[in-house]
Amino acid sequence: MRIGIMSFAHLHAEAYIENLRAIPEVEMIGIADEDVDRGRLYAEQFDAHLFPDYAAMLATKPDAVLVCSENTRHRPLVEMAAAAGVHVLCEKPLATTAEDASAMIAACEKAGVMLMTAFPMRFSAPLQQLKAQINQGNLGKIYCLNTVNQGQIPLDYRPWFVDPELSGGGALIDHIVHLADVMRWSFGCEVTSVYAQANQIMYPEEVSTNAAGLSIVYAEEVAVETAGLAMLTFENGVFATIDCSWTKPLNYPTWGGLSLEMISERGLTIVDAFKQNLNVFTENPIGHSWAYWGSDANQAMIEEFVAAIKENREPAVTARDGQIGLDITLAAYESVRTGQPVSL
Repeated sequence: MRIGIMSFAHLHAEAYIENLRAIPEVEMIGIADEDVDRGRLYAEQFDAHLFPDYAAMLATKPDAVLVCSENTRHRPLVEMAAAAGVHVLCEKPLATTAEDASAMIAACEKAGVMLMTAFPMRFSAPLQQLKAQINQGNLGKIYCLNTVNQGQIPLDYRPWFVDPELSGGGALIDHIVHLADVMRWSFGCEVTSVYAQANQIMYPEEVSTNAAGLSIVYAEEVAVETAGLAMLTFENGVFATIDCSWTKPLNYPTWGGLSLEMISERGLTIVDAFKQNLNVFTENPIGHSWAYWGSDANQAMIEEFVAAIKENREPAVTARDGQIGLDITLAAYESVRTGQPVSL
């Protein structure tokens, strides 16, 4: 199976390229990127073939592509791939507007190709164990959850994340979708209302120094929200909060994390999706990082994408799942604007 990567704008592409190469029946054919310098940089870094443009990649008739562009550029790349009869795994959020999400789904349905949303947390071993416990009734009635998907501000390594014209928003659109999807998948029911607050309390007007010793001025460059809290109510009566803020310091061992605390009839359940790691401290240069030893959710997600194509079936995460995650996020933005809960 021949698979390429369209755009290296999203940092997850750096993991996906190795995930593809780890699957014996997959040939990672290369990458294409409208940003020539970025494409050349990552093609050299990963020793990958660099196509001159997206059309050139699709002209080789790959079986599938991974779309890892800036958020607002997902639609044209997905539509281009669909027109070429190529299956697509699209990075989250699926789109930044309801119109774009619907158009992408329609284009893929018309072309008869698969459109899968990149929600790797469904393939996290700890979260899969939680879902199994819920399905088996071992936790009793679920009452509420306090969940966290925080991260570093992406300005240091992917500055387009703080450009609303490319990202569609800030911390809310970056992080709400993961936990919203995990919960609706775990409970088997949908969100009925969303209330949210957001601000720029993180990274005010000041100069910070990143891990590489480079000074960064955040004030004028960050035009999106950097902190947010969303409250979701589900049709089964469960309510949950999602802290989606960019609160991790620039010297944090990794980009962030995802965890939850769930109160149920049987007590308190705590899950940390990124706890399978070793602390690594270095002296030259002085640093602290995490070395993961456990399950790789990205690898499992890419393998599911490949298996769904091979078996000619619907993937475990559909485009509709991505569309619903976007609807929840857009409702959060509407709630921030109005100061009122928004019904779905």
